Amino acid sequence: MLEGFFDIGIVRILAAIVMLGLASLIDLKKREINDGLWIIFSCVAVLLLFASFDFWHDLKTTGLSLVVSPIALILWRFGIFGGADALCLIVLAGLAPMSSLTQSQISPFTTLENASILTVIPLFINLGRNVTSVIRGNDIFSGIEESNLKKILAMFVGYRTKNPKYGFCIEQITDGRRHLDFSPKHAEKTLFCNKSDVWVTPGLPYVLYITGGFIIQIVYGDLILNLVHSL
Repeated sequence: MLEGFFDIGIVRILAAIVMLGLASLIDLKKREINDGLWIIFSCVAVLLLFASFDFWHDLKTTGLSLVVSPIALILWRFGIFGGADALCLIVLAGLAPMSSLTQSQISPFTTLENASILTVIPLFINLGRNVTSVIRGNDIFSGIEESNLKKILAMFVGYRTKNPKYGFCIEQITDGRRHLDFSPKHAEKTLFCNKSDVWVTPGLPYVLYITGGFIIQIVYGDLILNLVHSL
């Protein structure tokens, strides 16, 4: 009878949303997440596993979901995203393994795949911001010596700002001339820009994308798998 009043799957999803919500807010405010958050929700994941009415099934599902762990650690080591993002994915895999409210097929990598697709959104936000600035009569490439192709690319990658808070500089000076620099930035070793009136690329916390990717997984499923199935 207790099982009818206690849906462990819904509890897992709610716990995951709480964790992701807290992580996103903390990361936006401080750009650093204390490991205590992951420890707390790791404990919650263990408790929910032992509270399950089908322990062995949930244990197998959790083990399958944790396949994402080595991928997350590799991406962290290569600087694609930070250590907190890797821990977030790992704890999420244990907290709400293979969770979805739809019948759509998902995989252990669904949240990460969905999150990766969401990273495209800032490109169009940057473009809109730059186009608006140009329409207002601002010379956003003043002092920059680059080809038109690089300038077009820059309009997607970043924007020029006098207050580059939480942004990474995409300029470099060579022989006294300002050039655009699109080389990859290490998520943990690259410092935020502290210069004024420079081109930067926004340093948005990847936890935001993970949160969005998980919510899409819950309400829709796997964006890539659903696209493949629709073709």
